[in-house]
Amino acid sequence: MDLRLRAVRGLRRRTVAAVAAVLLVLAGAGTWTAVASDDAPAVHRADRLMDMGGGVRIDTSYFTSGSGGRRPAVLLAHGFGGSKKDVEGQAEQLARDGYAVLTWSARGFGRSTGKIGLNDPKGEVADVSKLIDWLAKRPDVQLDKPGDPRVGMAGGSYGGAISLLAAGYDHRVDAIAPAITYWNLADALFPNGVFKKLWAGVFMNSGGGCGRFTTELCRMYDRVAESGMPDAQARALLEERSPFAVGKDIKVPTLLVQGQSDSLFPLGQADAAARAIRANGAPVDVDWIAGGHDGGDLETSRVQARVTAWFDRYLKDETGVDTGPAFRITRTGGFNSTDGTILLRGASGDLYPGLESGRRTVSLSGRQQSFANPAGANPPAVSALPGLGGQGGLSQLSSLGIGASLDFPGQYAHFDSQPVRGDLWITGSPTVTVHVTSTSDDAVLFGKVYDVGPGSIQPVLPSQLVAPVRVTGAKAGKDVTLTLPAIDHEVQKGHRLRLVLASTDLGYASPAAPATYTVALKGALEVPTAPGVTAAAAPLPSWVWWFPPAGALIALALLLTGRRRRTATAPDPALASVPLQITDLSKRYAGAADRYAVRDLSFRVEKGQVLGLLGPNGAGKTTTLRMLMGLIKPDAGEIRVFGHAIRPGAPVLSRVGAFVEGAGFLPHLSGRENLELYWQATGRPPEDAHLDEALEIAGLGDALARAVRTYSQGMRQRLAIAQAMLGLPDLLILDEPTNGLDPPQIREMRTVMIRYAAAGRTVIVSSHLLAEVEQSCTHLVVMDRGRLIQAGPVDEIVGSGDTLLVGLAADVPDPLVEKVATLPGVASAVRTEGGLLVRLASPAAPGRHTEPTAPAEPMTPVGVSGAAVATDVPAGPMVTGDVSAGPDSPAGVSVVALAPAVSPQELIASGTVSDEPAVSEGSGEPVVSAVPAGGTGGSAAAARLLVELVRLDVPVASLGPHRRLEDAFLTLIGGSA
Repeated sequence: MDLRLRAVRGLRRRTVAAVAAVLLVLAGAGTWTAVASDDAPAVHRADRLMDMGGGVRIDTSYFTSGSGGRRPAVLLAHGFGGSKKDVEGQAEQLARDGYAVLTWSARGFGRSTGKIGLNDPKGEVADVSKLIDWLAKRPDVQLDKPGDPRVGMAGGSYGGAISLLAAGYDHRVDAIAPAITYWNLADALFPNGVFKKLWAGVFMNSGGGCGRFTTELCRMYDRVAESGMPDAQARALLEERSPFAVGKDIKVPTLLVQGQSDSLFPLGQADAAARAIRANGAPVDVDWIAGGHDGGDLETSRVQARVTAWFDRYLKDETGVDTGPAFRITRTGGFNSTDGTILLRGASGDLYPGLESGRRTVSLSGRQQSFANPAGANPPAVSALPGLGGQGGLSQLSSLGIGASLDFPGQYAHFDSQPVRGDLWITGSPTVTVHVTSTSDDAVLFGKVYDVGPGSIQPVLPSQLVAPVRVTGAKAGKDVTLTLPAIDHEVQKGHRLRLVLASTDLGYASPAAPATYTVALKGALEVPTAPGVTAAAAPLPSWVWWFPPAGALIALALLLTGRRRRTATAPDPALASVPLQITDLSKRYAGAADRYAVRDLSFRVEKGQVLGLLGPNGAGKTTTLRMLMGLIKPDAGEIRVFGHAIRPGAPVLSRVGAFVEGAGFLPHLSGRENLELYWQATGRPPEDAHLDEALEIAGLGDALARAVRTYSQGMRQRLAIAQAMLGLPDLLILDEPTNGLDPPQIREMRTVMIRYAAAGRTVIVSSHLLAEVEQSCTHLVVMDRGRLIQAGPVDEIVGSGDTLLVGLAADVPDPLVEKVATLPGVASAVRTEGGLLVRLASPAAPGRHTEPTAPAEPMTPVGVSGAAVATDVPAGPMVTGDVSAGPDSPAGVSVVALAPAVSPQELIASGTVSDEPAVSEGSGEPVVSAVPAGGTGGSAAAARLLVELVRLDVPVASLGPHRRLEDAFLTLIGGSA
């Protein structure tokens, strides 16, 4: 990973059409480019290399938009490992918003020369002052006085630090907006005297290796990395490159944006900056975003809009601009149950609370404990994974209540609280005092606070953060007050807090010598709650104001016109025990007189059935279900549930449970709490919910006690079905219940449906998964273009006697398939794996002439074993093989036997192959017969089809009824799906 701010680097860019024009500009040769988009004014960009002295040249780009006139300027800095191109999109947008924007690649990055100095005051900071000098000479930049342009600075990570440093060193900077950055780089990389080795290594790697840095930085890194311990010289070197060094001189309006998901520059860095700058009398707002260097959502568009508003207020002096609250924090609200995305919501306060406000005492229990620091500090505990923020990191999992940390037995001590009696929201840095003793002179401990849920749920480490501390003089024993990582985390009712003190962590350097640490509690855990921070109430929608008078007018109109409610249709006693009867149901598309979503649909569902509603997209399935649930009204026909006509709000709908595609749940509540809340909203007695029975059928087990935001997609689907089953409705409607599920979860869903119907209740399921429908449903209704195609038991539809599977010995061209489809007695022919599916026309099929036949009977396969086509014989295809009645042939049924070297014409002319059955008498003459004893029926139709296929030179290998629902479905709808 590089350390570039993704909120800047990853901006969504408009479609850009570049129109290049080469000009000579002012003091040197530069490149001017006009950048335009379809819906925004053109942005002009000038690229130039600026000489900083000492052989260092800085690559810059200057952005403006619109006509002449002076405007405030903004310097945009990039993140570590990046270049000016990373902030190009934001620069263009700020230019369109009326700013002159200058971007540049810092020393050692992009096309700029020089060594990386980690924002050395004599290097990178001095470069910024020279860029401000250049802006002061621009005729289009607003000046506060000669040589002093109106200028703001923004940037992320490395670029955020240079913004703070420039404000401290150059008083011409008027406003800044640094993001996910550091206040004291020594504290960030050497927290409490412990070397943050992985992140330090990422720094060196992202910069291109030690040789790309200044000599003193390279030597410092080599020395600390080898020893595993920072020394005073190393701290001094990093502190002089930190905003901390000039904190008393930063007196400009500052918007601090800091990431919660950040083990490199945690929230404490922004807190130190806010306290120092506010002490200087400058306005400071603080914004904690969801993401950070460890990954997560950087809220790019929202943050960029707030930065622009900040500059509008303090650079353009637009006093009416809303710059946002003094403190804002983004909180994760779990998953959206319909699309799986992570939900974010904001909370804010009129004052920045710091990291210690609203402290509450949480008692911990646990005896004195001893644990090992293993030789070589191996294996290390795992909290964050530095350098993997671009792929998500572990902190995103913890924000969703998913435990992803690892502590090795024997290498940590832990102390637990009692279950909290009410929800507890921690906002800030908890503290605790412990007594530490070590067999070595120094001890290195890693403190962390886990959220421990009930049961066997994996404990959650908020934001995957730990607080390292080096305890000197530990051999004699020492009381140590630990300031734990600043977090924003909700501890739910019934959860416990667990203080863990570990001897190792993957991201840090621990002593290599083995030792034994002993720790004991010296006080309770103090947790900050920031009581002044609240979630903002949503504004009242406009309809709240206009709805009452509008409702009064409508009521008056109804009274004046004497409109009366129509009398409800009386129940039909004959259908009182029938779950569903649909009769001549029709629904037109909106605004269409002759286009139907559903037309003349009729079918009936009995108790104990699991009915599959099948059809291609647009068949009318969802429209039918919506009418069934009373959500829309049919244009014609009626729906009766247990004899009662369906209308919106019909009382009989209380006997219907429905799950349509997805259900919304409150992510912070457990599964059981969500179901109880839903049932309370129905107003029905709690004892009628049959909650335990529904949960037993859904099979959620211990997961019911967990927050819904921790559920997998399959668990959320099962919870939604459990919600639909509350009250044990007699008719359960499930629309695509297996969406987003993997095969094991689909199998579990099938079991749920079958188990529910086993008690005499009825289930209707709409699904595209034909194989699953075939296994779980007892009956089917097949629809196409709004009409009923076929209804009945699954076995009958799968084994329908009017569909044949023609096995082919070789592929056939499309024109030949079309000829088969036009044969007499054939309704359709479509390709399938290994052959053709041929649907036979019924005797009364419109537009077809067929010979009268007896009622259809189950067909016996007509087999041509070993059949092949001799394609090199000009007289036509020859079918070879010697087939007699096989052991699987039913009694009284002969099987196809074709002699070699006989053409189709000879077969027909000789009468050997005809529509009548023939009997082989051992003469070797070809015989075609597939007629059941006692009648012609469907097998006669199969025999006639075989004759026609041979006549068309179709290389038939076998002929028989199909046995798959997929084939039946495709055949029933004519292959249109």
